[in-house]
Amino acid sequence: MGASSSTEQVSAEQREAETLAASTGALPMLQKSFSRLSNPETKAIPLTSLQECFCIAFNNAKCETPYVPDYFLQLLDQLGPSIVDLFFVAEKGGISWVEFVRGYTKCCGRMSASMSLGALMSVFSVTTVKVGMPSKLQFESDDADCKISGSLRPNELLVLLWMCWIMTWSSRISKFSNGKLNLDLPDINNLVLSAIVSCTEGGSDLNVWDCDITRLEVQLPAGKIHTWALNTVPNLADCFVQFVHVKLQNTATSESEMEASSSSVSDVSSAKSCDARLLTCGRAWAISLSPRSTIGQEILRVCFPRDGEGSEESLLYRSSLHGKGLNRFWSNIEGYHGPMLMLISASSGNSEGSTNSRRWIIGALTQQGFENKDMFYGNSGNLYALSPVFHSFSPSGK
Repeated sequence: MGASSSTEQVSAEQREAETLAASTGALPMLQKSFSRLSNPETKAIPLTSLQECFCIAFNNAKCETPYVPDYFLQLLDQLGPSIVDLFFVAEKGGISWVEFVRGYTKCCGRMSASMSLGALMSVFSVTTVKVGMPSKLQFESDDADCKISGSLRPNELLVLLWMCWIMTWSSRISKFSNGKLNLDLPDINNLVLSAIVSCTEGGSDLNVWDCDITRLEVQLPAGKIHTWALNTVPNLADCFVQFVHVKLQNTATSESEMEASSSSVSDVSSAKSCDARLLTCGRAWAISLSPRSTIGQEILRVCFPRDGEGSEESLLYRSSLHGKGLNRFWSNIEGYHGPMLMLISASSGNSEGSTNSRRWIIGALTQQGFENKDMFYGNSGNLYALSPVFHSFSPSGK
């Protein structure tokens, strides 16, 4: 195994690699993972074994929107080889313990959000090239914090975001299920439109209510996408970090431990289960990418329900279910003092139901419930524009 005993002479490079991994708390897990993946004779992990470790297994892919590029499923097949090629240096006989630990640190070590996002974008760039699609992203060096230039079209950004969604999906379901499940791609056009509005000149003039992002030929500069992601969806790079960590963690866990900790995951189409909700899977995922807190993980339960649980378990009030009016609203939320997400939908322009009516959804996330007081109380929260364009508004302090 990669772990060194007290009698072995430890090289300086191994000590440095282990120290960096230990700072993340993942060194014991990495030792178990290396022991299970490596060849006892060569004391190295075969390249194909590590590539298979990062594979994504599913039955069928469904999408809430009609557009899915032909190369998308091929891209998922090349995700594992791309991660290994980028971050794990193979030596003769495979990947040694030191290079295995170094590779993990490059993906999941302590680094800035900007560096993590750069690693994610490099994975996307290499993977698209592997499936025969040209990549317009350019990286000045192999360093994680290098400058990124080039551009993406809106439909390419959509594929990048879907790749991140699938990483989150794979990380979540692998904790609770060993079998293959159907893969549902959510409607995340609101995130793509958010990037278009933020990254292009004249983006604010775009008719977001009547816009087919797959047909837009505008180029989104990589630097502006990078800035948009850090400001609007700062947790986006965590999708990649958690994916790598959970995949290796699963290899370090025995089958009996997996069966003991697993529970059923609902395999219901997101399009059907979220049809009547304002909080669809795509909107819930977008919200979870913005706050740096555990609330984001709670919101993700809408996307990945298990043991029959879902958003209904945490629902306090819905106007179509409990009745409209402030009295009905207050009678259902009174006494609840935990974090609360409130969504409001309305239409502007002509009367609702008209072809010219423009429907929009906004939201507010508070750290505690509402109270009937004559003075201000509580902590600051977040405001969201959810549809048709996603924006997150953090407290300004004013």
